[in-house]
Amino acid sequence: MSTLGRSAVAVGPLGFGAAAIGNLYAEVGEEQAHETVAAAWRHGIRYFDTAPHYGLGLSERRLGAALRSRPRSEYTISTKVGRLLEPTDRGGDDLAHGFAVPATHRRVWDFSADGVRRSLERSLERLGLDRVDVVYLHDPDDHAEQAFREGYPALERLRAEGVVGAIGAGMNQSRMLTRFVKDTDVDVVLCASRYTLLDQSALADLLPAATERGVSVVIGGVFNSGLLADPRPGATYDYARAPAEPLDRALRMKALADRHGITLRAAALAFCSAHPAVASVLSGARSAAEVRDCAEQFATPVPAAFWRELRETGLLPARAPVPTEESPR
Repeated sequence: MSTLGRSAVAVGPLGFGAAAIGNLYAEVGEEQAHETVAAAWRHGIRYFDTAPHYGLGLSERRLGAALRSRPRSEYTISTKVGRLLEPTDRGGDDLAHGFAVPATHRRVWDFSADGVRRSLERSLERLGLDRVDVVYLHDPDDHAEQAFREGYPALERLRAEGVVGAIGAGMNQSRMLTRFVKDTDVDVVLCASRYTLLDQSALADLLPAATERGVSVVIGGVFNSGLLADPRPGATYDYARAPAEPLDRALRMKALADRHGITLRAAALAFCSAHPAVASVLSGARSAAEVRDCAEQFATPVPAAFWRELRETGLLPARAPVPTEESPR
């Protein structure tokens, strides 16, 4: 377990990303969603991440229901603010935003102090909890001024009041997350898809800054939307069809992993975990079988020879840290 920044909030090295049980891309039944979370618990996972954005609140409702019988002191849960869900009667579905749910609500961007508090209150209602442990400002890419001027100070006040234990920001980029690390007193940042076997852009700015400032980093998007989990033509990379260049690199990495008797999934998880600033790696799952596979891959030792050959072939830069021991994490 690691504590986040200077907070007392602890997370395990492997966390559960709950977007998939919010019907990301495809429907997941209620029973399957419940069993997916139960499987995560059985495999020792105690950090769970969700957001209002995921399935228009469905992820939060399902995660809260699945954890309701668990001792509250035994797990850590994070959610996000920045998108308020407002009822709408426009009909149709939410697939334009990536979720196979009825479009019963619309998302309204709001990083104001009032918006942050209202969002958190509604999340607690959906989760059925009286508190969450971590709150992230969610995707403030196009709302930087309001996020820094109003949203972040609101999170600081919530932390000072003891409403939440740790605060931060979660994004699919490293540049603004680096600004949060340098210019605010966040405990943690959630960086999705910018520190993986295929994309180490966070190594240039975010990770060194986090190390210097004592800010924890949680890594999401470990498989770059699926390409590193199952590299093949037509696979998804950063939420779209994989271009030729990353597809070719992923296929070469997979062939190398095969030769060393491991899966590319195991290597992808191990790589993200190896940086000293990283406190936890999030992996999404939509079934108990996917949870089991992820837990098994995460515990798989990756041979040092694999990392050497990855660097020798130019598939991984020498400056990127890799695991130093061939032992399960």
